Amino acid sequence: MKADPATQLRLLDLQALDTALDRLAVRRRGLPELATIAERSEALDRLDSDIVRVRTEIADIGRAQQKLENEIELVRGRADRDRARLESGQVANPRELENLQAELASLARRQGVLEDEALERMEAVDALEGRLAGLVAEQERVAAERRAAEERRDEQFGEIDTEAAKRRAERDALAPVLPEPLVVLYERVRSSSAGVGAAVLIRRRCQGCHLELSGGDLRAVAAAPADEVVRCEECRRILVRTAESGL
Repeated sequence: MKADPATQLRLLDLQALDTALDRLAVRRRGLPELATIAERSEALDRLDSDIVRVRTEIADIGRAQQKLENEIELVRGRADRDRARLESGQVANPRELENLQAELASLARRQGVLEDEALERMEAVDALEGRLAGLVAEQERVAAERRAAEERRDEQFGEIDTEAAKRRAERDALAPVLPEPLVVLYERVRSSSAGVGAAVLIRRRCQGCHLELSGGDLRAVAAAPADEVVRCEECRRILVRTAESGL
């Protein structure tokens, strides 16, 4: 393939623009804020689950507590009625009187057990509400950190995208003025060579693979006409010769 030396040098300009675009893409994908956002999002998911679980526990205990309160009221009502009968003097039969006193004692014990259980549930709710308050505070803190990271990400995305648009416009202006076969070759090589399709030869060393040309390869490159498009024998990239090539 033939291309005059000036055109080959312009190919290096195209490579520089592509390299800049690749680096901007890598920078965009690798922003530390992206990892922070992902980590904070996972933390928020866990916190959301914990908050739902604690609120469910509080609600469950609340329903059980209401049942206890209802039962306590029933026991109190029964005891009040029995006590009223006892104090009214209407119960004269010793056996009935003994049974009534025994039932009052049993109701008192039952009420005590129920009230102790209700107190335990109240204490459990207090502990859960304290836990819930801590989780909500943590949720707000993590959410604020994620919002801050998103703001930094968006700011840097804007800077990167602006720079990428500028480089892409330069590339779009340059590529059409280069010979199409040369660009096709360059793109094919670039796609299979880590994004580098053309490299400059400096002091007998290919800047694509960073290997020094052997004696035979160096002589072949030196003997090639100036408008001949040559390739590195090691990495097969297009090799652009300049005054610093050491030929």
